This record gives sequence, structure tokens and C-alpha cells, in this order.
Amino acid sequence: MMNEDLRQLQNRLYIALVLNAAIIAGEFTGGVLIHSVGLVSDAWHNLIDQGSLFLTLYAHILAAKPATGRRTFGYHRVGVLTAFLNAVILLAVAGGLTVVAVQRLRVPVRVPGGWVMGIAFFSFLANLTIALLLQRSAKQDLNIRSAFLHMLGDAWVCLSVVFSGLIILKTHWYILDPVVSLIVVGAILVSAWPILRDSIGILLDSAPSGLDAGEVLGTLQRIPGIQDVHDLHLWSVKLGLPMLTCHALIREADIPRMDAVLREARSQVAQRYGIRHITIQTETQCCHTGALHCALDRLADAHAGT
Repeated sequence: MMNEDLRQLQNRLYIALVLNAAIIAGEFTGGVLIHSVGLVSDAWHNLIDQGSLFLTLYAHILAAKPATGRRTFGYHRVGVLTAFLNAVILLAVAGGLTVVAVQRLRVPVRVPGGWVMGIAFFSFLANLTIALLLQRSAKQDLNIRSAFLHMLGDAWVCLSVVFSGLIILKTHWYILDPVVSLIVVGAILVSAWPILRDSIGILLDSAPSGLDAGEVLGTLQRIPGIQDVHDLHLWSVKLGLPMLTCHALIREADIPRMDAVLREARSQVAQRYGIRHITIQTETQCCHTGALHCALDRLADAHAGT
């Protein structure tokens, strides 16, 4: 049976898709009719967010599937890969919006400020509602955080469009419309870059943010009974799911109490660093003591030569 939290998250994503579709339709239609590049730009931004929400929902449906003999970690990284693709697409869209906005800065177009205000305010309320729907799950899931940041950024951009529409209505400064489009570009860059950075780090099996391999090594080596730790690896399958593997050389005198040494090692790593998935290979002899990280290329070469 589907986990209740997962079911609620999926229901919130369905609602977010419907609301965001209404935003896109309203901004595209209104932007084209009143010749507002600011509204059209934000509609494109929300169209990308719609794709993001679709992929987020699809990723969570896949992530709920159990691990298999071929995919032993399950489908958790589908969400990370989705977040990476979203960030790349957003950066590409930002480039296109910049070109259009610069052209409008050179040749401003008359836009009705009142209509800009009305459409943008509707979009602000809808975007903020979507962001609030996703806020609860955004702290633990990189993919949800990606969608949450997109929608929250859109909400504040829409609010700036509301104010720009008010200024246009009062002053007829039509150049503000492409300026708002550039604000959209700025919002895209601010939200996309951290997602791109974090997703690349996870896909490259980098140590999770805030975890230092040397510090973890020191903690393990100070445990009574452990003489040396090597081949240490820290990585995440997804955001919030850090993992550790290493080899531990057990002192000869402590071999009889090896199980107690391992329990202490796992307990300290879990309590200090929040790592729950821990694999420690114990050894009584080691030919490469002091090598913190194993040379995977040499292991591959050795395997090829057998």
C-alpha cells in the first residue's frame, strides 16, 4: 500500500499542476493580447515549471517502486536527474528571455498597465499557493525543493510585475515591461544554480554538503579497537540519504570483540553525522594502510587482468 505521506504529496502535485496550467494559460493569452513581454516571459518560465512538476510527480511515482536485482538502489536518483535537467533547461530559457528583453529595451512597446496588474496578481496568488503546497516536502527532497523554489521565485516575480503594471499605468514608462522580463531571468538564475550544483554533486557521488571525509575518518579511528580506516567513501543516493562505506583494520587484541567495535562505530557515525546506511568491512591485515580513498582505476585494471 502506498505510504500516506507519499499519497498526500502526489495529491498536492496534481493540484499544483492544475493551478500552474491556469497561470500559463492566463499569462500567455494576456501577454499576447496586450503585447507584454514581461507576462509572456513569465508564462514561459511557468511552462518550464509545469514540466518540472510533471517530472517531479513522475519521479516520485518511480521512486516508490522497490529496488530490483538490476537497480539495487531503486529509483531514488530519478528525482536527482530530473532536478538536474530542470536546472539546465531553466538556464537555457534564461538566455532566450534575455535576448527578447534586450530587444524590447531598445524598442519599447506600449502595454496597458491595468491588465498587467490584474493578470500578474492572479499569477502571484496561484504561484504562492503552489509553493505552500510543496513547502512541507521541500526540506527532504531535492526534486521537490527544485519545484518549490521555482514556484516561490515565480510568486515574487509576479508581485514585481504587479508593481511594474501600477507604475506603467501611472507614468507610461513602458520600458519597465522588458525590465521585468530581466527580473524573471534573475529569478531563474538564482533558483536554478543551487539545484544544478547540488544535483551534479549527487550524480558525481560527491560527499554530502557539510560532511568532511577527514573528520569522519578521525571519528572512526578514535574508536577503541580500530587501528586504521581506509577506502572511505561518502556519497548520497538522493538529498537527505547519505551513505558511508570503508575498510576498518581491527587490532589483533580486539578481534574477539569485533562486533562490539562495529556497533560503536555505527552508533557514533549515525549520531554525529546523521549517516544511517553504513557498510564497514573489517580486516585483520591490510596491505595499503593509510590510503584514505581506494584507487578505483587500479581495481578496474586488476579485474580486467583476471
